Amino acid sequence: MVATLLTGLVALIHVYIVILEMVLWTTPRGRAAFGLTEDFALKTKTLAANQGLYNGFLVAGLAWGLWLGPSGFAIKLFFLGCVLVAGLFGALTASRKILYVQALPAALALLALVAGY
Repeated sequence: MVATLLTGLVALIHVYIVILEMVLWTTPRGRAAFGLTEDFALKTKTLAANQGLYNGFLVAGLAWGLWLGPSGFAIKLFFLGCVLVAGLFGALTASRKILYVQALPAALALLALVAGY
């Protein structure tokens, strides 16, 4: 139950990231979330949409695993692992904030999943 809730939370966080990257990137809210100037946001809008699409695939995988319930263990494990790796890489290369927003929730969900919670 805890693993399901945490996995759902990770999926919802990524839904928000998809919206930020694909829809709100050049808006004040999107620029503030990523610390971007208006000029930079405009120049990187297509790149951000591509990033958002990949985050959407993570959401789809997590939703698939949740939909399958207990038989989706391996799928949830794989996609949570992908989120964790992406979060760690992002924290190392882009912003330490990603460690807390993306990697930590994924790590907690993974631990709960593996522990059987």
